[in-house]
Order: sequence, then structure tokens, then C-alpha cells
Amino acid sequence: MGTKEKTSEEILLAEKLVSQKEIVLYNDDVNTFDHVIETLITVCEHTPEQAEQCALIVHYNGKCTVKTGPYNDLKPRCSMLLEAGLNAEII
Repeated sequence: MGTKEKTSEEILLAEKLVSQKEIVLYNDDVNTFDHVIETLITVCEHTPEQAEQCALIVHYNGKCTVKTGPYNDLKPRCSMLLEAGLNAEII
């Protein structure tokens, strides 16, 4: 493989990585662990264990990335999290 081909592949990979966005969930003093866990299972398709881990990370660190993907997939999910009373944004 030539240098030019490798560079093109690296550029394509970098572009693909940049196009990925994240939903970040933030801690609050309102929602219960059960509500956060159930919402993550429903909205982000987490397993119960994954949702519980994210809820704990949010509680202790103040925030946690709960879903990564293309913006078009994340936008409706983030809206559903907000409608459920959670604090989240796409970054």
C-alpha cells in the first residue's frame, strides 16, 4: 500500500470519527435512580447493567456519555430524554 493510499484511508477514518456525536447526561437533584435507569433502557437501548452504571457515573461525576452515533439518530433520543425530565445534550 502506497503512502497516498494510507493517507486517504486515515483521512476517511478521521472524518468518520468526527461525524460521531454524543449524548451527555447530566446529574440533577430531581430524578430517581430508577427513573434514570428505566429511561436509559427505553430511550438509549441500554441493558439494565449498562443503564445502572451510567446512572452511577452521572451521580458521582456529574455527567456521562450515554449514547454515541450520528446526529440524526441522537436527536430524537435526546428529545425523549429531555421530555422524560432528564438533563441531556448532544455534543
